[in-house]
Amino acid sequence: MPTHETPRRHCGCPDYGRLRLSRRRLLGAAAAGTAGMVGAQMLGDAFVQVAYGGEPGGNVVVVLSMRGGADGLSIVVPRGVDHDHLVSYRPTIAVPESTLLGADPRFGLHPALGELMPMWNAGRFGAVHAVGLPAPNRSHFEAMEAIEDADAGSLARIGWINRMIGLDAAATPLDAVALGSSLLPTSLVGPSAALGAYEVSDLSLADLNTDADVRRGSVDTMWAGDSSVLGAGVRLAMRSTTALAPLVASADTEVHLSAYPEGPLQEVLANTAALIRADLGTRVVTVDHGDWDMHEGLGASDNGWMHDQLTHFAGSLKSFFADLGPAASRVTVVTISEFGRRVEENGDGGIDHGYGNAMLLLGAGVAGGAVHGRWPGLAEADLEDGDLAVAQDYRSVLWEVMSKRFPSVSGSRATVFPGFTPESIGSMT
Repeated sequence: MPTHETPRRHCGCPDYGRLRLSRRRLLGAAAAGTAGMVGAQMLGDAFVQVAYGGEPGGNVVVVLSMRGGADGLSIVVPRGVDHDHLVSYRPTIAVPESTLLGADPRFGLHPALGELMPMWNAGRFGAVHAVGLPAPNRSHFEAMEAIEDADAGSLARIGWINRMIGLDAAATPLDAVALGSSLLPTSLVGPSAALGAYEVSDLSLADLNTDADVRRGSVDTMWAGDSSVLGAGVRLAMRSTTALAPLVASADTEVHLSAYPEGPLQEVLANTAALIRADLGTRVVTVDHGDWDMHEGLGASDNGWMHDQLTHFAGSLKSFFADLGPAASRVTVVTISEFGRRVEENGDGGIDHGYGNAMLLLGAGVAGGAVHGRWPGLAEADLEDGDLAVAQDYRSVLWEVMSKRFPSVSGSRATVFPGFTPESIGSMT
């Protein structure tokens, strides 16, 4: 861990503590193959993985995981009768209807998302509500694995993004790159090669105080005749660092940290924007943003944990799209969280693990300015064991995004999401 890691709130959730340890244990082997080739370390509560494979100038999808189980009912809040129900369940923490943003007649956004309202009003920011897994799962670790594997019943443990990358027979380590950590999320784990580093400037050979060309020539000579899996991996890594060399050389000027608000998303989004602007054929980027496990102190609409979290989220994404410049016209962001929260607040002013949730979509191709999807309601009879019911599978949203932004994969749904038939949500144009 770097010494400048952003402090994390401790909600005391034992399951989330087990999650962090389990991810390290399960994914450590995957990271080991690349850790000797590039510098890697954690980036506070956020890290990013990048999947390459498209042509320069192509579309890019950023999958932003809100780790910890974000409360969709505080982010995208129902209006009218269902808001009255929500207040009865959450007398101290429900967002007042009078403070909600946006003109959607059924829902409003948390006021801390104000910096993103120009995108909402321009039709470039929308949402889908009541989404989630087919069956409730309130374990951080198990729900996260299920969402990112997206292949129920399979023992292969190949993530859905890795399966999509695998559609390209010419895949290389550049098809899946982790920035901010060498530990890959389950969505990227699988047979397609992956590369991990703390930031774009680390995607190079280690500096051993020798001439770079001499160092590269020595490594090439050492591994040129090695027929083992490791030898093939080293040669692929060498070709990857060569392709990335221009970006690495210009990282000091291309990564615009000062353009972002301070916090866990600052470095990871600045590096992501620099990578996308470099136009190396990037197609999919995954970003992990933690600290959403709000068992206590969620707070009111104008202060508290949720307000602070959403303020940073909104300001960071506003800065991200501005930093992209002209490249913003080909970038789409979609959020996902392992589960939602209970409808009723607990005794500590927070919310425990639940079921249905909201997904946010921003940028190119989004049918924005509205909340999409069927809404089950918040009357007691509509709830599923005290939770917001799931009216649409999260994979329907992800598939709609991917198939719209990457038409070339539209005929491979059975490979990306085996055994699943998506429904039309209308979240993309």
